[in-house]
Amino acid sequence: MTALPSTAPSSTPGPLDGIVVADFARVLAGPYCTMLLADLGATVIKVESPDGDDTRGWMPPAYKDQASYYQAVNRNKHSIALDLKDEDDRETARGIAARADVFVHNFKPGSIERLGFGYDDVRALNESIIYAHISGFGTKGGAELPGYDVLVQGMAGLMDMNGSPDGPPVRSGISLFDLSTGMMTALGITAAVRHRDLTGEGQLVENNLMSNAVFTMLNQYQSTATHGAVPTRAGDEHPSIYPYNAFPTGDGDLIVVGANNGQFGRLSAALGHPEWADDERFGSPEKRNRNRGELRPLLEEALSHKGRDEWFLLLREAGLPCSPVQNVGEGLKTAQDLGLDPVWHTDDPDSVATIRNSLTMSATPPSYRKEPPKLGEDGDAIRAWLASD
Repeated sequence: MTALPSTAPSSTPGPLDGIVVADFARVLAGPYCTMLLADLGATVIKVESPDGDDTRGWMPPAYKDQASYYQAVNRNKHSIALDLKDEDDRETARGIAARADVFVHNFKPGSIERLGFGYDDVRALNESIIYAHISGFGTKGGAELPGYDVLVQGMAGLMDMNGSPDGPPVRSGISLFDLSTGMMTALGITAAVRHRDLTGEGQLVENNLMSNAVFTMLNQYQSTATHGAVPTRAGDEHPSIYPYNAFPTGDGDLIVVGANNGQFGRLSAALGHPEWADDERFGSPEKRNRNRGELRPLLEEALSHKGRDEWFLLLREAGLPCSPVQNVGEGLKTAQDLGLDPVWHTDDPDSVATIRNSLTMSATPPSYRKEPPKLGEDGDAIRAWLASD
């Protein structure tokens, strides 16, 4: 079978090498899922409308006239533009589905069926297909609800938990449930690939943002489900551990953790107040938690005498968990300084830089073979692949 070309083939085949993914997904959760599969060696064919994935137009920011949002989740893919309302293009799409191992989409429940690409339709073309569907709120009572991350953050209670106690609910700064749903769906797909290897049987894999939000927030939902405890907004403070949050210093904020008596003793000594460890009010995690209103001003006053970075070094030397509160630019520099090599780009200095997969694997590591494709740039190669034996 003719292989689809890659601009920079990996010298080490990935664990999903040879797996072909028909990627009918768009925006974030679905494309993130399929990029994870592509990083692990799968050949991903991104089927887009003639207008392209919505995220192609979500800019600024942009690089080389492509939206950074789109670039972040579409490397290692091959793009073909097809109008699924056109019979010729539908036939091409059916050909892709028939030859794929995995079919992924995040259309609203019911809409892809009207185009002829529901689970039963695709399984009729390809009996062993692994068919993955991501939705916002499932295929039952929430089938008609649009699946945007911000809606799920609101409905699942995350926004209600975020923010200061006397302030309004706050959206997370990232599309948390889109990303975690993409990860979990990729895990489900890899499990289904393993099952098919053993049995020859394909299957339907479903995930939705709301169920994934409940699962992601599992400790909060666990306490609510078992004994009715509903979490409330507490700013950046932990409901059960203190200190475990950011404090102002002389010139910036620093996260300080004293989760057990040993840590709190070392923290007290490092701040110049060893007597706090023997103070009856702060003698156990439960007491520190209950008396945080008395402990907080003591910590703030002590930390005010030095700057963030100076305290960070001092507390690290004392063996304490701590971290400066940084912006994303500082975070990127820290990742680079720690040798984590967070950014990938080709040898071409004008290539698009993307953020590396967080996995490391000794035998079959993630690979970075192809920049995020321009709309339809691989259409001819994909059609040639379909025409091959």
